[in-house]
Amino acid sequence: MATPALERATSPPPPGPRPIKRLQESVINRIAAGEVIHRPASALKELIENSLDAGANAIKITVKDGGMKLLQIQDNGCGIRKEDLPILAERFTTSKLSSFSDLSRLTTYGFRGEALASISYVSNLTVVTKTKADTCAWKAHYADGALTPAKAGSTADPKPCAGNDGTTITVENLFYNTPTRLSALRSSSEEYARILDVVTKYAIHNPHVSFTCKKTGSPSPDVSTPSSSTTVQAIRLLYGQTLAKELLHVSSSSDEGEDIEDEAWSAEAHFTNANYQAKRMTLLLFINHRLVESSRIKRALEAVYNGVLAKGASPFIYLSLQIHPRSVDVNVHPTKKEVHFLNEDLIIERIADKIQETLIGQSQSRVFEYQVRHTSAEQSDANVEVNESFPAASQPANRKVYSQHKVRTSLKDRTLDSMFPVAHPSQRTGSGDRESGLGCSGTPLTPRNKDKVIKESQCFLKSVKDLRAAVIRQRHHQLSEILAKHTFVGVVDSTRCLSLVQHGTRLYLLNHGALSAELFYQLGLRQFGNFSRIRLEPAPDLRTLVTLAVDAEDGIEQSGMSKEAVVNRIVDILTARREMLQEYFSLGISEDGRVETLPMLLPDYTPNLDKLPLFLMRLGPQVDWTEERACFDTFLRELAHFYVPEPLLPDETAGQESTESESGKKAETGDLETADAVKATLWQIQHVVFPAMARYLMAPKKLLDRDVVQIADLPDLYRVFERC
Repeated sequence: MATPALERATSPPPPGPRPIKRLQESVINRIAAGEVIHRPASALKELIENSLDAGANAIKITVKDGGMKLLQIQDNGCGIRKEDLPILAERFTTSKLSSFSDLSRLTTYGFRGEALASISYVSNLTVVTKTKADTCAWKAHYADGALTPAKAGSTADPKPCAGNDGTTITVENLFYNTPTRLSALRSSSEEYARILDVVTKYAIHNPHVSFTCKKTGSPSPDVSTPSSSTTVQAIRLLYGQTLAKELLHVSSSSDEGEDIEDEAWSAEAHFTNANYQAKRMTLLLFINHRLVESSRIKRALEAVYNGVLAKGASPFIYLSLQIHPRSVDVNVHPTKKEVHFLNEDLIIERIADKIQETLIGQSQSRVFEYQVRHTSAEQSDANVEVNESFPAASQPANRKVYSQHKVRTSLKDRTLDSMFPVAHPSQRTGSGDRESGLGCSGTPLTPRNKDKVIKESQCFLKSVKDLRAAVIRQRHHQLSEILAKHTFVGVVDSTRCLSLVQHGTRLYLLNHGALSAELFYQLGLRQFGNFSRIRLEPAPDLRTLVTLAVDAEDGIEQSGMSKEAVVNRIVDILTARREMLQEYFSLGISEDGRVETLPMLLPDYTPNLDKLPLFLMRLGPQVDWTEERACFDTFLRELAHFYVPEPLLPDETAGQESTESESGKKAETGDLETADAVKATLWQIQHVVFPAMARYLMAPKKLLDRDVVQIADLPDLYRVFERC
């Protein structure tokens, strides 16, 4: 029996060519819109450029959900005519050019007329605009490039409304009709970060324009720049002082060389020196005011820094390049983020060489700065970091302590010189006191009250309570912690009042003059109405002391009063209030006008009595005697300045009328007294003032501005030497 033959399956015939169809206009426009508008940041870039083309000097941006729900930009430019609103969102409608040859003379950002059209195809677009000639603003809604009614049943024509000069464009529900593009976007926070990046770059390049960018509902903007600024000021405001202080500036042009004679160009660059190091390179490149990208320029600039920065470190560069429009082809990318221009290699080489020369010239002196490491929350309260500017040194508990984290000193160390107090010449008893007519008693030369606590006096005056509360309210806890647990290193410059202290593994440079002025002010406020007294024996004459200070003061005649009248005025003020001065401040003035006692602010410390005439003279004009709180505050400030430890220069006119031998003796005596005064001041600063700061000073934040600077950190120094 014959078996039937298996029939082999035949393959289907090859299909014929598919027919070519004309796409619908809506599909074409939606595809084109996807090429121009990638994300909310690219839409904002197009809108910012339109505002700048309109001559705006103030641009406000409001964002919701990273720009996907709402993206609004408001400017004060020239506005849009009502007659142009019907075709505003159509493709290839523009006021920038009329023929292809206009591209060679183009000086504006936009020229194709695709931005608003592309946005209208993927979102709900609303425009409110007003020109200076219009009596009201006009509001129009757009969808798919055409006017659309705001509500069903109404006409699509623009409607009159209230508004300011300029244009407000609102983009809502971006990519609502392209779900694939919408799902491909990042989170709203990341999209908002991209928007801030675009605004920041345009704000730096256009410092004459005020930019404001914030989220809806936020009380303060995330980016805010003034309208009258400079590029450097804008960089400092937006990128911080740390970057701005390391900026270098260079400019170059075609006039500096003979390689390019036909095409004129100029370049301006702001870039960081070798002291600034970032993880990623920041390049702000503008060609003919257009924010663009160029891999060739970026590679050339990276090559310049390869020999300057360490591996893994990157610079900040802002480069603005101006080239004649006929030499630039801006129509090479849908979003215009790339451009081509003639003689590109030569121009890039010239700019790179100029930057390299500046870097080499500046890099002869290097300053190493490093970011301070934050401490963990598990550390003890004494070492918890409060403020980034002055982090407290700390060591992790229950961990191995490496060499770079070991504190190299002991707070319990005591030197021999601390046991031998040195008195200022004006405070000694003997012939020097009899000659000067000034002496003091009541302050022992040997420290005996080291453990005595200065208690706060009980005062019911509201003004004093308010001043004490203000001191507590202004206290900077981190700085107070540093001063409370510091180790004194030494006085760097006594004339400039600079000292070094150590706290943990960090070294700080302090202005001990400013710190001691604040200390004595707080001590005066602490003991208000209950001061100990320094008795002057014999008591000097008030008028004589004030006269000495007034005679040494320059510019008295410019006040319109004679020196004698000024002296009388000051003496009258003080003598008329001597009872109040005695009761509140222990400043004793007798009926016959003699200064008998001074307030003692700190045990074992007596101020330089050479400053007494100046102190008494300043009480007249510098103290506000008209209001209670201001009077107490200004008087204590002047008293604190009187107590600040600073030696005065000897009298240069002393001995001019004496014989040569007498002049020589007086000069020698003056030199000895000056040396003794400096020695006494240094001893008091180290052994009296700084211990008092550690115990009583509640340091205010204002001291951080210029009086306290961290200059070294042991772990960071170890890292520097490891790299070497």
